[in-house]
Amino acid sequence: MQPYVDTLTITAASGLRARMESLEMLANNLANATTTGFKADREFYSTYFAPEALAGPGGTLPAVSPVIENNWTDFSQGALLPTGSALDFSLSGPGFFVADGPSGALYTRNGNFRLSPDGTLLTQEGYPVRGEQSKQIRLDPNEPIEVDAEGVLRQQGQVKGRMEVASFSDQSELAKTGSSYFRFDGQGQPSRSSARVEQARLEGANFHPAEGAVRLVSVLRQFEMLERALTLGNEMNRRGIEEVARVRD
Repeated sequence: MQPYVDTLTITAASGLRARMESLEMLANNLANATTTGFKADREFYSTYFAPEALAGPGGTLPAVSPVIENNWTDFSQGALLPTGSALDFSLSGPGFFVADGPSGALYTRNGNFRLSPDGTLLTQEGYPVRGEQSKQIRLDPNEPIEVDAEGVLRQQGQVKGRMEVASFSDQSELAKTGSSYFRFDGQGQPSRSSARVEQARLEGANFHPAEGAVRLVSVLRQFEMLERALTLGNEMNRRGIEEVARVRD
């Protein structure tokens, strides 16, 4: 005898779980909507076929469940916002600033930098910003700073260093590590990016609260419909059991 599978309940429950994951992702995007250089997470949906369902009787349709098959990062560029600070930098085009993190290179679109007491160019978290050939960049805190489109830093006409700007052929191999940083989990080495460096500007998040509000309403409505479907399935099962009991009596 084949075991009974309540397709409606299984599908609704799976849909609720997928919507919960969407809500968590959406909440994180909304929380970082004002974070400099933040890249939003998106989801890709698919369907799950249980092995038991595929092995069911011939001529029957297998039960399928909606699942979030994969999360992916949206690397589209955010708006470049003027700040007036000489130590704020942004990238126009694909690419990443490089910093020396505790466990190796970190990549970021957040160019909100600062100087250490000895003049080393640092990220806000205190990681040295990489120059060419992985060298650190040192500047005079008392002199004006100029940067050209290629990331070359000058003070009083003298070149002080050139910021390393990395590019990746496959950005899906970048993994988030928090605070708008990414690590590279792929093979090979990144190449020099052709992105234009702009001074006194910072890149905003590529996720807007208005978009988040619309998506939040949509997800909540889907959640409510799935809850109703789950309640309906349970009610149908209850009535079915009661009817069988009456026939047997």
